[in-house]
Amino acid sequence: MTSSQVAVLDGTVEKTNRVLKDIEQAYGWPRERRNQSYLALRAVLHCLRDRLPVGEAVQLSAQLPLLIRGIYYDGWEPDKAPEKMGRSEFLARVREDFRFEIDGGIERLVQTVLTALRPYITDGEWQDVKSSMPKELMSMLPA
Repeated sequence: MTSSQVAVLDGTVEKTNRVLKDIEQAYGWPRERRNQSYLALRAVLHCLRDRLPVGEAVQLSAQLPLLIRGIYYDGWEPDKAPEKMGRSEFLARVREDFRFEIDGGIERLVQTVLTALRPYITDGEWQDVKSSMPKELMSMLPA
């Protein structure tokens, strides 16, 4: 990997690649499917972001690695948040944004992506995110 000679940039690229690799490893995808793991990350992040109240969405983003934070905010319209979604609407939205067939279905994809992100989010913030979700969605989020 080429160094940018800017530590914060090198660090965020490394962390982002770690998240993408964790997603790939969960599915047994080869490195050549990196674009697919990126699209999975993006689909889940955007759906979660849009379901959260604006203040909670911003607090969560502050803990994400810098590059992932950029993906998270890409295309965000905070004046439309939070979007009311139950479990089926949430999963349908992720499915709409991630059109690949995968083992275990969309709920497993959501759990896999959030599990890959979880090391970057404090326990307190993760509890805040979970408590901001309706019970039917909260049960889908990793501990």
